[in-house]
Amino acid sequence: MRKITMALVLLAAISASAQVKKGKLVWEENFNGKKLNEKAWNFELGDGCPNVCGWGNNERQLYTKDNHKVENGFLTITAKKDGDKYTSTRITTAGKKEFKYGYIEARAKIPTGHGIWPAFWMLGSNIGQKGWPLAGEIDILEYIGREPDMAYTTLHFQDRHGDNAYGHKTPMPEIEEGFHNYAIQWTPEKIDFLVDEKVFFSYAPENKNEANWPYNQPFYIILNVAVGGNFGGPDVDDSIFPQEFVIDYVKVYSN
Repeated sequence: MRKITMALVLLAAISASAQVKKGKLVWEENFNGKKLNEKAWNFELGDGCPNVCGWGNNERQLYTKDNHKVENGFLTITAKKDGDKYTSTRITTAGKKEFKYGYIEARAKIPTGHGIWPAFWMLGSNIGQKGWPLAGEIDILEYIGREPDMAYTTLHFQDRHGDNAYGHKTPMPEIEEGFHNYAIQWTPEKIDFLVDEKVFFSYAPENKNEANWPYNQPFYIILNVAVGGNFGGPDVDDSIFPQEFVIDYVKVYSN
């Protein structure tokens, strides 16, 4: 494996008084109204076949347009067990709202239970040309029900991806309780990962190149709830369903 020279900062506890610089608000989605704004969001449907069956991770769910609602200023994605199938919703801003650098955050309440896998993440907008992982991936929040009280933050790029991805898991006993803010502060120099405006993990390679820093281009946002899969499963507790991923807002600020 190629060695990557990097400045790694792991801050397990930051003073609550630390200032977070968000810059100017450049885009926000507050989920007002009665339906999803399809001028900003796309639905991704089905099981990923034939190109990436199981969405590349042996996930069990089928994505539909029916497993979500927009109501009272919240987006709710509901994962269900429908007969012998699991259903959920996955939405993206690909081709509509893409961002290069900034403070990017969502306020959300996660679903829980063994086999559940909600995520707030981003993919490089050139994934259609470069493919994965060369286009890059930023997992701002992942939570897996089989490992409670833990927030996952992960980066995938050519030198580090899949099981060898570059990430960190942060003990967070209160993660299952109520709403929390999940964010990145992304600059040309580094990416900081934050929960409730506290930095827990940073990535800043000194010698940036295409293989370790695809983060110099626009990325788009994804919200979804997966079921099972290589990361979320393999076992799924059917008694937990339905489960809701409730998103209050997504906001993007300049640096």
